[in-house]
Amino acid sequence: MPSMPPITKALMLACVGLFCASVLWPLLTYWFALYPLASGAFMPWQLLSYAFFHGDVMHLFFNMLGLWMFGGELERLFGQKRYLHLLLASVLSAAAVQLLFTAAIGSSAPTVGASGALFGLLLAFGMIFPERVIMPLFPPIPMKAKVFVAVFGGLELLMGLTGGMGVAHFAHLGGMLGAFGLMQYWRSGRR
Repeated sequence: MPSMPPITKALMLACVGLFCASVLWPLLTYWFALYPLASGAFMPWQLLSYAFFHGDVMHLFFNMLGLWMFGGELERLFGQKRYLHLLLASVLSAAAVQLLFTAAIGSSAPTVGASGALFGLLLAFGMIFPERVIMPLFPPIPMKAKVFVAVFGGLELLMGLTGGMGVAHFAHLGGMLGAFGLMQYWRSGRR
């Protein structure tokens, strides 16, 4: 098993460390979660900082598992600079879509978590390795990466439209959108 590349390792350590810090000092989450624009608590740094904070241990665990599963291989393939660009595109597009969605429904609830970045990595993985068979935890059925991405993207859209409460489904889709746009840009040959 290859060692974990440095950016993926640093992101995982940062997320775990900030989760522990936010348990000790809950005010950290208030300052760094992504608040809707109309909430009065929005600050520009939240467009990035929200991705480093998580709501609970399971949220953190599954995001770090996904980062480990998909991020390490993509970092080795892309190199550190492109990998960071992919993460940044996913995090920012997830934030933008979430802000649009919360404005549309009039929500004032904050958003936390690296899930938008993770869904961007998932989409990039599926685009690069479409035929690779992976075994998700839920459901534990082997499937090709392209099918896995399509199933999870479709589920996110369905759950977002039917009102899956407490989960930023449109942020997940926004992360996929950002990754797709950047991958298309790279494939077009423009740099």
